[in-house]
Amino acid sequence: MLAVIASALYLVRTQYESRKLVTELDRANAEAHKLEVEYNRLDVERGAEATPVRVEKLAREQLRMHSITPAITLYATPSGDVSKLGGAVNAVEGTQ
Repeated sequence: MLAVIASALYLVRTQYESRKLVTELDRANAEAHKLEVEYNRLDVERGAEATPVRVEKLAREQLRMHSITPAITLYATPSGDVSKLGGAVNAVEGTQ
């Protein structure tokens, strides 16, 4: 009779542990799903933030950057001289 009671108590404990583990597994699966949804949202957001048009707009507005033009471009020659477009073309042509 004592063996039957001990066996019944062991069975109850095993079922309790099993239910506890299943509950933990369900919570972990729910958390994994939540993280996957958040990752997908952030990935879409990152893609939208990195469009060339947006990057150029931020560069112009926040960093005050602008496109290069010959009027503001300086060229270095192999001799170390720095000049505007006309002088650099002549210097480069003379070295080739």
